[in-house]
Amino acid sequence: MPFAPDEVRWDLSCGIGPDGHGKGRFTVRVHPGALRRLGLHPDQPTARITHPSPPRWWHAAAERTAH
Repeated sequence: MPFAPDEVRWDLSCGIGPDGHGKGRFTVRVHPGALRRLGLHPDQPTARITHPSPPRWWHAAAERTAH
């Protein structure tokens, strides 16, 4: 693993949802210095959609030809 044990922290939050079923969520935090070693940094902009999504028929045609 590229991270030292003290550079990564993860938490699990659990509870009962409004529908009565159990829910869980993981939160993972990585120290900024560890990200910099991988060529990443905390000041990078978040990913953004730059083009509109292809039409629905395109996805359906791609799935048909994938098999």
